[in-house]
Amino acid sequence: MTAFLSSSFMHNIFGGLATGVIYSLVALSLVIIWQSTHVLNFAQGAMAMLATYIGMTEIDRGIGYWWCVIISVVVGMALGGLTERVLIRPLYGKPEINPIVVMVGFLGVLEALAAAIWTSTTRNITEPFSQIYYQDHGHLVFLSAFIVFQILLAIGIMLLVAALFRFTKLGLQLRASALAPEVSRLLGIRVGRMLTIGWMLSAGVGAVAAVIVASGNFGLFPTDMDGIFVAGFIAAAVGGLESPIGAVAGGLLIGLAEQFILAYWSPNVAPLGGIIILVLALMIRPQGLFSKSVSRRV
Repeated sequence: MTAFLSSSFMHNIFGGLATGVIYSLVALSLVIIWQSTHVLNFAQGAMAMLATYIGMTEIDRGIGYWWCVIISVVVGMALGGLTERVLIRPLYGKPEINPIVVMVGFLGVLEALAAAIWTSTTRNITEPFSQIYYQDHGHLVFLSAFIVFQILLAIGIMLLVAALFRFTKLGLQLRASALAPEVSRLLGIRVGRMLTIGWMLSAGVGAVAAVIVASGNFGLFPTDMDGIFVAGFIAAAVGGLESPIGAVAGGLLIGLAEQFILAYWSPNVAPLGGIIILVLALMIRPQGLFSKSVSRRV
């Protein structure tokens, strides 16, 4: 068993899970915003990056890691709510391309702003758990306390998001506001408030993903979340934009695919792993692997 855990195969499994967890968190943030507003935020990664940069600035002033996490999430939620109020709300009822164009432009603004304030230098956060691999009877097991923390964190957030939308009144109001805003208003739901809350929750989860990236070995720089957002978007599409479980499963699947392609083929081809999985998933189940088929009566 020890030899198996320390094998190159398990090294790739653990490495893929560590990467996939980050994709899963971004995918979860997209699931939240889709379920609560039916809008996709293409500046999600940049918003998470900016919130994390602000949290790291406070670390430079002497606060601890967990305070940095809290500050990053709070700033991310505030930025998400402000973005919905100022940029997105005037676009409701307009052509669907309008929010996409606005958020792509906002993405460029945020990345330029971060580079202007903090430069394009990679920034790191000292992680709360060791990234040194475990050893078992002298054999190196390619799993660390930080990777375990990442996996448990993603699973925990997934369960909370799933419980929110399935078992709580707030989750029901969020979904109703996105699907039928006029009917929801007639039922007494404050649709505007629900839409803002959806953006806030989504941005908060995205900030957690950016904090994990900044805590890793490579750190975080202004454009670092772009590729991660693309992988997270693919993961959300593979799992189904209405399924938190699908978002996590899709993220882990893409992380594993990229890791094995990286190990056994070529680093240049690794990003294609997500595209291949997306194409196969859409051929098998266009609505997403974990989304329920909705039948309509004519």
